Amino acid sequence: MFKNLTIYRVGASWQPSRQEVEEALAKGQFQPCGATEPLSLGWVPPRGIEHGPLVEVIDGHLHLKLQLESRVLPGSVVKERVDEIAAQIEEQTGRKPGKKALKDLKEQATQELLPLCFKKRSSIRIWIAPEQRLLMIDASSPARCEEVVSLLIKTLEGLTLHLVQSAEAPATCMAAWLMDGVAPEGFTIDRECELKSEDEMKSVVRYARHALDIDEVRQHLEAGKRPTRLAMSYKDRVSFLLTDTLQIKKISFLDLVFEGHDKPEKDEQFDADATIAAGELGELIPALIEGLGGEHDFLGSAPSGFVADSQLVAPDKTVLDLDQTPAAVTAAIAAASAAAGPDDKAPWD
Repeated sequence: MFKNLTIYRVGASWQPSRQEVEEALAKGQFQPCGATEPLSLGWVPPRGIEHGPLVEVIDGHLHLKLQLESRVLPGSVVKERVDEIAAQIEEQTGRKPGKKALKDLKEQATQELLPLCFKKRSSIRIWIAPEQRLLMIDASSPARCEEVVSLLIKTLEGLTLHLVQSAEAPATCMAAWLMDGVAPEGFTIDRECELKSEDEMKSVVRYARHALDIDEVRQHLEAGKRPTRLAMSYKDRVSFLLTDTLQIKKISFLDLVFEGHDKPEKDEQFDADATIAAGELGELIPALIEGLGGEHDFLGSAPSGFVADSQLVAPDKTVLDLDQTPAAVTAAIAAASAAAGPDDKAPWD
């Protein structure tokens, strides 16, 4: 069900009900691209059944599915058409179009070509674990994840999210595991790794299907290279690739997960997949975060006059939400500190 996961922490104040989420998503159901629309996105039934519910709740976990449709229009095709139109204008007027005119021609060519383009569809699964206050997005691109987060916050009233970050940098931990040959309890190091230097050369060394407990790997680490990807397994049940940004990629459930389970009927496949994913990954994720030194606490210790929670409450009763991106959290802290009195200001952890 999931191949890649980016993990977010859900604000404590958001307590979703299936009906509320269903009604909110219904306002943004997927509609195919119009003739001149480059992109369309919207919510579709996670189970893949036409006119089915937009929210599936299985063992208390919410499953959503966002569908995207885009028109494939290569930039080279647009440029070719712009050049054709510009040549026609030059032939008719005797003058080449200027920069502003070329910009307008590019827009004209795009609108002209879009209806002729092929359409490409993809989908992104979202998994919400309310009890754990976690939301996972099955997307490997950070930019795509940010788009999904923005849409979720806009769609679901009261939802706040911030990216889960570990107390210790994943790259630092992965380097220590490779140097010592010892992974956190329950985890094993597999046979894939990427090491990258931090100097201006940005040298990269990749190992695939290769033993990593060798002197060569340790020499690269001693020379200053840092792991950006490391293949691992958890309890011989789930294999995955951990990145230096705490993304979990290439998720694969191993044979041990399916032992003793009969193959489900077709109409039960979704429920079986969702149950397995939530059970296995629901155990793996907190264990992995613990192995990385625990979760980084954005709030730290609050100065006098403030309340440390999913919000900051300044002495003047101004409320600042902290379940946001790290940049937004930093801005909120700065504003809150500025609002405090001289005696209230104290360093933030």
